[in-house]
Amino acid sequence: MTAYKLPDGNVLISFSGGRTSGYMLHQILQANGSLPNSCRVTFANTGREATGTLDFVQECAQRWGIHITWLEYTRANNRSTFKTVSHNSAGRNGEPFEELINSRRGYLPNQQTRYCTSEMKVLTIKRYLVNEGWTKWSNTVGIRADEAHRLRTSTDKRWNNWYPLNDAQATKHTVKSFWDAQPFDLKITPGHGNCDGCFLKSEATIAALFRDMPDRMQWWADQEQKVGATFHKRGSYGALAEFVNKQQSWLFNDEAFLCQADGGECTG
Repeated sequence: MTAYKLPDGNVLISFSGGRTSGYMLHQILQANGSLPNSCRVTFANTGREATGTLDFVQECAQRWGIHITWLEYTRANNRSTFKTVSHNSAGRNGEPFEELINSRRGYLPNQQTRYCTSEMKVLTIKRYLVNEGWTKWSNTVGIRADEAHRLRTSTDKRWNNWYPLNDAQATKHTVKSFWDAQPFDLKITPGHGNCDGCFLKSEATIAALFRDMPDRMQWWADQEQKVGATFHKRGSYGALAEFVNKQQSWLFNDEAFLCQADGGECTG
């Protein structure tokens, strides 16, 4: 368990609400016991997380006896800032995300400019920690050994990245085996991911989401219509939803029809 021993100084554990992130948090708790005040566990809510994700974060905190600070992006005095929320008060209809989009004046996040991740997760957490008086810290990142190509050196002078899962040689199989043995788990449909309509998902996945939960996905189409732009260069969410409604199920049986390429889920 030495790979999970906390580094010296302040340590941030950003819990994305996924299984890998949850496993990492559990292993850190096992290796260190109760966390010192110099270690903070945060969850940054965008308002587009699945209900199962929010419930999973809350259950991890309750079962493991830890405090998780819930944060959301907001604006005050015409500036970006943060607010603390809870499982009960957290936005569930995209409120933080929509507030961010409204501040960008006709500019939606996309694959090239993922300002949703940087603003609602990275910078929201940074603003909270700076407000707490932190000037330097270790940033705990949940990248496994089988994802080593994603390892990066921090470009921000305030923090260094710490990759305990990679150091411990934990893999996707390690994480799955752990959760298979637990009395609770993340209750979301495989493939749906934490952020329901994330534009990093494949066209086939987005189409399936419009089929399975059209009311939830309509928010994404509404943002495009309101701003007059699209999240993805391949076309609008609204057009895809209309196409799915007209064509029904046959297109999901033809793997060559909808793009299967998947850039990955937002990990925060």
